[in-house]
Amino acid sequence: MGNPLGHCAPVHDVVGIGFGPANLALAIALEEHNESVPPDRAVTAMFLERQPRFGWHRGMLIDGATMQVSFLKDLATLRNPTSRFGFVPYLHDRGRLVDFINHKMLYPTREEFHDYLEWAAAGVDHLVGYSSEVTEIRRAGDLLEVAVRRPDGTAVHLARNVVVACGLRPRLPEGVKPSEHVWHSSELLPRLADAGQDGARRFVVVGAGQSAAEAAEYLHRTYPAAEVCAVFSRYGYSPADDSPYANRVFDPEAVDVYFGADEDARRQLMAYHRNTNYAVVDLELIEDLYRRAYQEKVHGRERLRVLGTTEVTEVSDGAGGATVRTRSLTTGAVDELTADAVVFATGYEEQDPLPLLGAVAADCARDAAGRLRVGRDYRVATTAPAGPGIYLQGGTEHTHGITSSLLSMVAVRSGEILGSVLARRAPAPAAERPTVAGAGQGCLPGPTPRWWWSAAVSSAPRSSTNWPPAGPPSPWSNRTAAGWAPPPGAAASSAATTTTRS
Repeated sequence: MGNPLGHCAPVHDVVGIGFGPANLALAIALEEHNESVPPDRAVTAMFLERQPRFGWHRGMLIDGATMQVSFLKDLATLRNPTSRFGFVPYLHDRGRLVDFINHKMLYPTREEFHDYLEWAAAGVDHLVGYSSEVTEIRRAGDLLEVAVRRPDGTAVHLARNVVVACGLRPRLPEGVKPSEHVWHSSELLPRLADAGQDGARRFVVVGAGQSAAEAAEYLHRTYPAAEVCAVFSRYGYSPADDSPYANRVFDPEAVDVYFGADEDARRQLMAYHRNTNYAVVDLELIEDLYRRAYQEKVHGRERLRVLGTTEVTEVSDGAGGATVRTRSLTTGAVDELTADAVVFATGYEEQDPLPLLGAVAADCARDAAGRLRVGRDYRVATTAPAGPGIYLQGGTEHTHGITSSLLSMVAVRSGEILGSVLARRAPAPAAERPTVAGAGQGCLPGPTPRWWWSAAVSSAPRSSTNWPPAGPPSPWSNRTAAGWAPPPGAAASSAATTTTRS
């Protein structure tokens, strides 16, 4: 496949696939590493994201909903407490640090945390190609070719290592398909906006976890004329165990314990601690919903109906809404509910990276259960250990435990992956390093793309006028201890920056 974008295609040390919080944390770790080493030890990197801009669970950015992790478990702090990409520097930059302290909040709202993620992503967007869908990964000798489809054409990028962070896929019960009136909770807010549900009479929310409870609360609060039916197989919502000792399962050291355990011990640990994350709800939200339901009983008009010990047996969509058929698990009684919308808050599942890996998947080792064998450094074991590296951010719960797909470990994990890449890396030939566009083996003439500008960001302190950087540096740019300067013997370009970090 050619490169119709007409740009130099250097060999990158790292190509990240997907740009959610996990690979964003890795981009930050790479950025900070490159700022601390000479140019010849910088790690060249780019990240490819299918979305046109950064976004994380936008469909569930419910007003007032809070995070379930401490603000200190951000993108960088556990790896580097002095990082400028931490949540505290974000608050300072936004002018809210003192207000946040006075608020005495350990858990920010989801809206605020998403704003933090966008703020951090803007600081490394020179490493990212948005609207870039990876279609295939294939071997090319000691390298990997990453094929990409973009709105303006296709391209192939060469990598010594790829880091796959495909995220989670919304899960629906078998036989249920999304339709006009049947949704997954991940798309709750945009679906409501598109449907214009001002005259809604009834919503049905299926599920017993945090997303289900948040959806029921939001619908009940936002549509005062509508009935909200919460349907699940338990007696009621179960509280999440967020006590101090239970929370140790999210500690970095817990990954070592889990990884070193045998298969039986891993199953036991996962069974013991599922109630820290799966199908559980914050106690404060449970009490709020119960209080509302009780008050409605007092007033004689029940809009919030919790249908426990009940399963959904069939869902059908029609012109005027959806029909939900239910069955009581205790009595066997069946019922039928008509609804303006049915929201399935039935969780997510890890995306399988193997289809994306294509023929490369044949080189990946598997365990007795057919799952990928993954090292402690998140590197997939292959039949050619000295070949290119394939790292996973997610899809490793069977080897690394419950934090595989959670925010709790993104900062530490990104540092571990970077450390593994550095430990295995040999210095790249000068011709492969992305310096001047058009130079080097296999390069086509053309400007240097913004997302290949891996180490050229100015080290000036950020402000509203200089952050994020306006674009890639001059092709003459060459970082020195003092900043960026022209190569020896070349005239200085007016576009070159020599600002150093204070």
